[in-house]
Amino acid sequence: MTMRTALNDFKRRRGDDDVVPGELRTTTGTFAGDGDRLVHVDDDGSLRDYSYPLAGLGGIDRSRFGVGEAWFDAGADQRYLADTGVVETVHELDGYRVRQRDLTAGRLHVTRFDCEGDAPAAPVLRAYVGFAPEGRESQISHLVHDGAVEAYHRREHDYVGVSTELGDVRGQVPERFPELVGDDPVAFPRETETQRYEDAVMTGDLLLSVPFEDGGVTLVTLLAERDETTREAALARVGDAVERHDSASALERAGERQRDWPVPESPPAETVVDDLRVLSMLSAPNGARIAGPDFDPFYVGSGGYGYTWFRDDAEIARFLLDADEALDVDLDDWHRRSAAFYVRSQRADGSWPHRVWPGDETLAPGWANARLAAGDDTDYQADQTASVVAFLARYLRARDPADPGRIEDAIDRAVDSVDGTLADDGLPVACQNAWEDGHGRFVHTAATFLHAYAAVARAPVDADLRERARAQADAVLAGLDRLWTGEHYAVRERDGDLDERVDSGSLALAGALREYDAVADLDAATVDRLVTHVETTLSALERETEAVSGLVRYEGDEWRTGPQDGEKVWTVSTAWGANAAAELGSLLAERGDDPADAFRRSRDLLAELTPGGSLVRGNGYLPEQRFDDGTPDSATPLGWPHALRLATVAHLASEGELAR
Repeated sequence: MTMRTALNDFKRRRGDDDVVPGELRTTTGTFAGDGDRLVHVDDDGSLRDYSYPLAGLGGIDRSRFGVGEAWFDAGADQRYLADTGVVETVHELDGYRVRQRDLTAGRLHVTRFDCEGDAPAAPVLRAYVGFAPEGRESQISHLVHDGAVEAYHRREHDYVGVSTELGDVRGQVPERFPELVGDDPVAFPRETETQRYEDAVMTGDLLLSVPFEDGGVTLVTLLAERDETTREAALARVGDAVERHDSASALERAGERQRDWPVPESPPAETVVDDLRVLSMLSAPNGARIAGPDFDPFYVGSGGYGYTWFRDDAEIARFLLDADEALDVDLDDWHRRSAAFYVRSQRADGSWPHRVWPGDETLAPGWANARLAAGDDTDYQADQTASVVAFLARYLRARDPADPGRIEDAIDRAVDSVDGTLADDGLPVACQNAWEDGHGRFVHTAATFLHAYAAVARAPVDADLRERARAQADAVLAGLDRLWTGEHYAVRERDGDLDERVDSGSLALAGALREYDAVADLDAATVDRLVTHVETTLSALERETEAVSGLVRYEGDEWRTGPQDGEKVWTVSTAWGANAAAELGSLLAERGDDPADAFRRSRDLLAELTPGGSLVRGNGYLPEQRFDDGTPDSATPLGWPHALRLATVAHLASEGELAR
């Protein structure tokens, strides 16, 4: 995303109530992704790269396609082809249609266009593609080769090639300064008077005219790094790709071969493939995941999403482990990559930093890095380290890793780190919360500590480490008494006072207490408290309008609420509620108590996240939030609720409670 693109969006959407102008939303369209490239195919067929966090490459910044004088500007029908990552978009034109299929394969992206019906006698594809190598919108140029065009800055060189004759190639002059500061957005492609002969060359914005052949044409883009791929090799790859994908069927077959997510033989719900596909696309080859496509790299209305948070990532990893055990979908390589990533990225003090770039695992911009600079733990998110511990301990117990010693050593050092942020009263010290918008001693942080300690106490590690973890789990369980209000656990203690609001993050207690119950039987009073807490939390956070139904994040949440009164519904909170209710149901069943109501609440919440529900898009995606009128907002798709949905479907299916 370049500043020019952001300003154009700001001008177009200025004054809209339900969007933040200047962001590049992904709440429409569908993604094609593989390896470290992630390409958004909007419902008008336009392409844009969201690859920078994964690959460090800018790629396509803006694009537009059409046939002859007709542009694909209207929203079109769009879907994935079966269980693959091939995106199909159907454009209805005057008397005929164009079927567009998109597939990302590594750093190649292939787009196939096929005319159907009464198409013009000699159709010509018009393709406007604006590249931003290294995120640049200046100091770039392009070279026209035989069958391909190359746009470049320094390190990054981007290519576009076609399967038929590459006809007219016109460089597009980007917005000039008066246009940038003017009130009106600029539409591309466009005709401009070039004041200097080089104006149309010193640009990465290109307009191509390409004839169809036998009713079809294939367009390929490639992102390349100068030090890794020579120009000759890059052009050869583009040429080979357009030859291999010279038909719709060839592209579909490539999509079937390229899929790296498993498909259960008897899936309990169609969302299983949707969730695995999303989580695969959000992952770098090393296993690190971005939270979601980075629709806001300029931090217009958020702190950005194209980074790896260790909390989110480790929670996703643990939910994937849960789902794998229940569905037997063989995710061993995914688990192995996650564990290796956590071991590599652990700091010397046993903790993990706020967030990193997933592609190269270097420190990313953040606001919770107190452990890397002078300061106390107030600007540190201790739950992140605890979340990683919980996954590593579970992985060590559930699988047979090749390097158990390294993993145990990482757990040992991480437990030391968690111990250092646990106060004498059994609650974590004051730090940042999971939502990253407050400070205090949070119930969610305590829940992650309890889960981590209990998981270590169950793991095949040194006996002294297990006993130490068990003792610390007991301490946290006792410390939770300080947060009990009589009806629910307070969101936090701050400066000695209880903040008695209800918070969906507290739903993590259900899984944590069930993990604890496996090493030390819970007493009836604690279980009764959990039942009351879950019931109170789900009821207090429930929000239902004519368009949406689900859970809000916490009482009094004012973030990105726009024009509406009251909090927005969050998919991660709703999925957390479904998962917590399922965990509670299993805990009650294991104790011989009646789980029926808990499982029912889980199914009711899950229904809003599955096909036909108010929170899920037609392509299976879960946006982070929805306004009361149903408009989606923020990161789409967001990895965390997809992992929660997957784990909840698997959990209910294993209990025979998915459908009643």
